[in-house]
Amino acid sequence: MKNIRFLLLILFIYTSQIISQDKLLTVEDVVSGFRLAPSNLRQLNFIPNTNSFAWIDGAGEKSALLASSEKSPKVDTLFKVAELNSFIVKQGEKSFNSFPAISWTSADEYNFWSGLNYYSFNLKYKKLLKLNSIPENAQNIEISPNSKFIAYTIDNNLYVSLSEKKNVQITADKNTDIINGQSVHRNEFGINGGIFWSPNSNYIAFYRMDQSMVTDYPVVDLTTTPARVNNIKYPMAGQTSHHVTIGIYNIISGNTLWLKTGEPLDQYLTSLTWSPDEKNFFIAHLNRDQNHMQLKKYDVSTGDVVKILFEERNEKYVEPQNPLKFLPNSNDKFIWQSQRNGYNHLYLYDTDGNIQRQITDGKWVVIKLNSFDTSGKYVFINSTKETPLERHYYRVNIENGKMERLTAEPGVHNVLSNSSSNYFIDSYTNSSSPRVINLIDKKGVVIRNLLTSENPLKDYKIGATKIFSIRNDEGVELFCRIITPPDFDASKKYPVIFYVYGGPHAQEVTNAFGSGKYFNWFYMMAQKGYIVFSLDNRGSANRGLEFEQATFRRLGTVEIKDQLAGVNYLKSLPYVDADRFGVYGWSYGGFMTTSLMVRTNNTFKIGACGGAVLDWKFYEVMYGERYMDTPEANPEGYKESSLLNYAENLKGKLLLVHGTSDPTVVWQNTLSFAKRCSELNRPLDYYPYIGQGHGVGGKDALHLYTKITNYFIDNL
Repeated sequence: MKNIRFLLLILFIYTSQIISQDKLLTVEDVVSGFRLAPSNLRQLNFIPNTNSFAWIDGAGEKSALLASSEKSPKVDTLFKVAELNSFIVKQGEKSFNSFPAISWTSADEYNFWSGLNYYSFNLKYKKLLKLNSIPENAQNIEISPNSKFIAYTIDNNLYVSLSEKKNVQITADKNTDIINGQSVHRNEFGINGGIFWSPNSNYIAFYRMDQSMVTDYPVVDLTTTPARVNNIKYPMAGQTSHHVTIGIYNIISGNTLWLKTGEPLDQYLTSLTWSPDEKNFFIAHLNRDQNHMQLKKYDVSTGDVVKILFEERNEKYVEPQNPLKFLPNSNDKFIWQSQRNGYNHLYLYDTDGNIQRQITDGKWVVIKLNSFDTSGKYVFINSTKETPLERHYYRVNIENGKMERLTAEPGVHNVLSNSSSNYFIDSYTNSSSPRVINLIDKKGVVIRNLLTSENPLKDYKIGATKIFSIRNDEGVELFCRIITPPDFDASKKYPVIFYVYGGPHAQEVTNAFGSGKYFNWFYMMAQKGYIVFSLDNRGSANRGLEFEQATFRRLGTVEIKDQLAGVNYLKSLPYVDADRFGVYGWSYGGFMTTSLMVRTNNTFKIGACGGAVLDWKFYEVMYGERYMDTPEANPEGYKESSLLNYAENLKGKLLLVHGTSDPTVVWQNTLSFAKRCSELNRPLDYYPYIGQGHGVGGKDALHLYTKITNYFIDNL
């Protein structure tokens, strides 16, 4: 009897394993977020001024702060959340359900938030100290480099908390169309905030944006009875733009000085940077046409322009996106990133505007300037030097440009360095590795592995993924990805779903492990018998300026040609059903989806998309005019790109979805196209997501992906 039970148990385990390896993805799996994500080491970072590193392990009340070093694989428990709670509760705070987000300030101290209060904890002396606090309605919170002060906004004004009991109001604009301390220029030009602390915490630089001259745009709140109009400021291409200035607040004197940024008032101000000695402030001034940039140096004591350090011009556009990076221990040498020679590279300047040398060069792109060594002799970067499909980490000699590659394995690498840049944490992924984290030294030698993630989809039946390239009619190399069904049979014919984005600042095809919502949907649709295909057309990122600017003033046209090169390639494959092409995309990808449906002579049978730009005159000034100029300057380009002018060509099945409160791509795009289709008696399927913005989240996400999935199943 025992033997029979044992055999039955073995049979059950074996059968369960077979079944589990054949699991199929569901729409619930697709929208489940992190459940099917590769494992990771949470809050992994080096401890300042050491070769040790720390991370959070465990969940909930069992979470703890762990640490290790380059010397030994031994792992020490620095502190448990239960211990931290014993300190924090004595302050009248609620206990933490899991270890909070921390920021290291020294080898023995880290800071963290508990509600509205900001604390420091010293591990050596086991001492908790309240550093500061903020009001309940504070937003855009920025902590000073010395951790003593906190700048923040309430509504449209800027404040600073100098201590727990001393809050100072820096601006007092009663006109709500004037915004202080917040992001400007609709987050273009690399801008993602409006508060800039000086290195020694003595000053706050901040944006002041006057939007009073910008037309109100109605966003309708349909959740109230009756519906309510919420006006936002949305300057559309060719319309009046906002005016931005920059203030400098002196913490000691309490005075604010305004930099004399001058005219024209609708210029763009970006790449804001403090000098290390806090005497000067640097701003990249970009004209509204975005084809002429001036880097200006300001005197912080007077607000005057000291000098225009240099200028950059381009007949199409210049796009400064990065602040200056000063060399360690230098007040007068900095690195500037520029695409002036066709690819994003590093240039060494002094603060009088004299170029010392070009540091990097070649037909590849610097993705990120990561850090310097302590001597300032070397700079560390991520780049596409090996291939646009990968990201590797390099040490670059600033004097002679000599480069040493520190990452060995193929794939996309993200690297953290310690304070002296002699040890690094290399986290990478490639098509066969969900995530690998290694500790490496300055020669790129792996000291030890910290994590090798299991495949989160190991129990699921997943098709094969292939990355390759084709050439378009002009001989330009285009990178592609194809995902085939799990039980692929080359003797059968399969329909194809194109997933497309195709716009600036995005790259879909890289040698990285496919995970997340979109990839889970790709794998699920492959399980249902579809080939899923993506191609990065001209106009997309990280291929150089000529590749990116090929779409200038004619958005949609060149991209379509490249996507059709993908169609022609697929048609050459014996297992592709050339009569069953579908396409899906979001935002710019929605523009591309609809373009492929109405501008390719019915090559595509079905399309589904969301948040689509359907006429570029409805899009905002900064992005729209960079790539299209104004409607007045480029009427033919706007006419050619407007999909309202091609609605009569719609014969296949097209589903448009849109969040009714979308502040990025306004609802007017989809409604105008729907109206045009109605006037022409053309078939169109449309679904509004009430109250959603540019993305669809919450419970609506399940509905969205169920709808899109069924749309392809029913029609392709």
